[in-house]
Amino acid sequence: MITTKYFNYKQVLNLAGGHLIWLSIWCSLVATLFYYFNWRWMIIPWVPVALIGTAEAFYVGFKNNQAYDRLWEARKIWGGIVNSSRSFTSMLYAFDTQNGNAIDLEERKKRIIYRHIAWLYTFREQLLVPTEWEHISLRKHFGSINQKRNRLIKAGFPDYGRTPIFLHKYLSEDELKLQSDYKNFATYLISKQAKEINEIKNSDSISDFHQMQLQSCLNQFYDYQGQAERIKKFPSPRQFASTAFIFNIIFILLLPLGLVNEFAKIGSWGVWLSIPFCIIVGWIYIVMELVGDYSENPFAGLMFDVPMLSICRTIEIDLLQMVGESDLPDPISSKNGVLV
Repeated sequence: MITTKYFNYKQVLNLAGGHLIWLSIWCSLVATLFYYFNWRWMIIPWVPVALIGTAEAFYVGFKNNQAYDRLWEARKIWGGIVNSSRSFTSMLYAFDTQNGNAIDLEERKKRIIYRHIAWLYTFREQLLVPTEWEHISLRKHFGSINQKRNRLIKAGFPDYGRTPIFLHKYLSEDELKLQSDYKNFATYLISKQAKEINEIKNSDSISDFHQMQLQSCLNQFYDYQGQAERIKKFPSPRQFASTAFIFNIIFILLLPLGLVNEFAKIGSWGVWLSIPFCIIVGWIYIVMELVGDYSENPFAGLMFDVPMLSICRTIEIDLLQMVGESDLPDPISSKNGVLV
């Protein structure tokens, strides 16, 4: 997540700076052919180009709106996890009939909270596994660019890839060994929570009603997990995303062919003046396309993501304080205008 008040020039160039190269070459080539070789046969009227640009603006706007909906839904899911985690912990420590072994009950409660923290980091790690349509999975040049961006983010946050360490800290050895046996280990951890809460109820440490309340909270975690997995595993429909990209390229290729003749009307020097204007207009459309393209995948491990690591750490600190521990980890702070 970008935390700076404005999208600064470094972030803009990191996102779309490379596109300025081919855009400048294409616009300069059209102007050169028009000025030196008088290739007027390649010139097209401005009106159809303007119509295509207007239609493309509506199309890109629709795509960006859908991408924002996916991003904001992902953030609301993790916001719900924050609230439900606090509620779950407070209920677990409030529901107590004082029956049975008090020491054993306290150990069970702490084990449940630890397991929940392990679930948070496990779930986050599962969401960061790349899918074939995400930018980090692209082949050749563009894929390497996004892999480099991902490595830079990891290098800036020491805790980014320490999920195995957190699991060793919050899970027992027996539970940790089961990780390789489950394709969705986060789902197993919630089911383990339900079993342990049922055992507490069977020992008469909590009532049936209290168990139902706690199980309802676990069901909410299942709901949040399923909602986030839906966003992760179901891409923004390619028929919309891909066609918007193709139409954008067509418009940018036609742009100098329609604009150079319009600028030539003000004089021979106007031909060269068309180059910066073509670059500016084309680059604006490219940036609009890229903003929507990157925002539609909120769990891709890049700077546009939902800050899951920061949220997990916030929940971890809150829950450990509620348990009564004083040795707390530090919150995750943004670095270079990015929070993960």
